[in-house]
Amino acid sequence: MDFDDDAELDSSQVDDRRGMSRGGLAVGGGAVGVVGLLIALFFGIDVTGGGDGGSPAGPAASGSQDVRGDCRSGADADARTDCRVVGVVNSVQEYWTSEFKAENRTYQPAKTVLFTSRTQSACGTADSDVGPFYCPGDKEVYLDVGFFRELSSRFGAKGGPFAQAYVVAHEYGHHVQDLLGTMDKVGDDRRGADSASVKLELQADCYAGVWARHADSTPDEKTGRPLLDKVTPADIDDALDAAAAVGDDRIQQGSQGRVDPDTWTHGSSAERKRWFTTGYRSGKPASCSTFG
Repeated sequence: MDFDDDAELDSSQVDDRRGMSRGGLAVGGGAVGVVGLLIALFFGIDVTGGGDGGSPAGPAASGSQDVRGDCRSGADADARTDCRVVGVVNSVQEYWTSEFKAENRTYQPAKTVLFTSRTQSACGTADSDVGPFYCPGDKEVYLDVGFFRELSSRFGAKGGPFAQAYVVAHEYGHHVQDLLGTMDKVGDDRRGADSASVKLELQADCYAGVWARHADSTPDEKTGRPLLDKVTPADIDDALDAAAAVGDDRIQQGSQGRVDPDTWTHGSSAERKRWFTTGYRSGKPASCSTFG
């Protein structure tokens, strides 16, 4: 994964709250509760409660770094994780803007909120233990970049820049679903291997794969060149590895020693890999037909 060094990043698409005191109670979590809490916040339910959670996000947590001043070019995106998030957000939204336009629709950009430990969202208190999520209440993506370390330390993924890009692209897949009205299909069907919740998550994985197919070919409006110079097979392998690491079956097996498909909310490791691959190979959102 390599950004065009001379590309201009649009940091206005990211709200950097790291180092800011936003208050609010933390959301309980941990490996066992990650999937359940993700889906609760995802559907706009306030699940605030006791717990202490929170993982530092590195030097930027002190407020000494800010994407608005520090993340200006593709070279910055190659050098720093937070700038890479800015670059991926720009690229993902560039793609969906062009895709919606081709379908005579208007894409509405969504900001990503970077935070440390916890912050407030329209869906309740965003907490590091919950992991990245999209909040339909304010149409924003919430991310503590410390989660990228946990992909390896907690969930056993190889990690890498494109694994991080997959996480961001997946959350923007939820934003696309929100804009298209797909979320309305879920209702109360939120648990189980064949639930609408799982189908929604797998479709977001597929949308992430569709973006990955076009990531190094969608031109930036300002420069006329793609923000990403190239996406390699190794990058795709890292994305697939990350998708598998956060499958419900793998998380449950690692945290409780058994797998219970009746409680799934995101899909199995194999399903998540398969739907990302489907999107990547086809390059077409229409292929993401997880609802049948």
